[in-house]
Amino acid sequence: MSRQVFLFDPPDRFVAGTVGLPGRRTFFLQATAGARVTSVALEKTQVAALAERMDELLDEVVRRSGGSAAVPAMAPSEITDSDPLDTPIEEEFRVGTMALAWDGEEQRMIVEAQALVELDADSEEDLAEAEERLLQDEENGPPMLRVRLTGAQARAFAKRALDVVNAGRPPCPLCSLPLDPEGHVCPRQNGYRRGA
Repeated sequence: MSRQVFLFDPPDRFVAGTVGLPGRRTFFLQATAGARVTSVALEKTQVAALAERMDELLDEVVRRSGGSAAVPAMAPSEITDSDPLDTPIEEEFRVGTMALAWDGEEQRMIVEAQALVELDADSEEDLAEAEERLLQDEENGPPMLRVRLTGAQARAFAKRALDVVNAGRPPCPLCSLPLDPEGHVCPRQNGYRRGA
């Protein structure tokens, strides 16, 4: 079966968003072009890592170009997107691996999110070989979302993604773990449960 690639070059919209209440949220990346909408699920930590790495890569592009690249230093306010995810949200796949690259000729950020794949292996070496074969198989690999963004779109995506991640439960001032509305068992308090 050939690989399914959801390509958005460029998307009308590419955002990170959530469904559910803090503490029980499901995170999504969602790309839209016209009536076509693709949503992929991922972990909160993946969203945070993607946004942080995207900002770092954009900063490096600006540094290396001496400021001549078409990349703003901050997310432009005129393209800020704070709207909710487009509905209905139909999950295409759960993200396993992600990759970022900068296309210097086209001045575009390339974001790839590949589906999570369960690999059967008897040893660490077998697992490493299976992963390598999977990554090199362009035609028969797992489904993938590929999005090409301008520098401004990438900055706006990163800002919104970090805002979405930080909109969850507030952290405990002692241990930094998320506070639950029904209380928090803090390891720094030897398991003492504090009231909300």
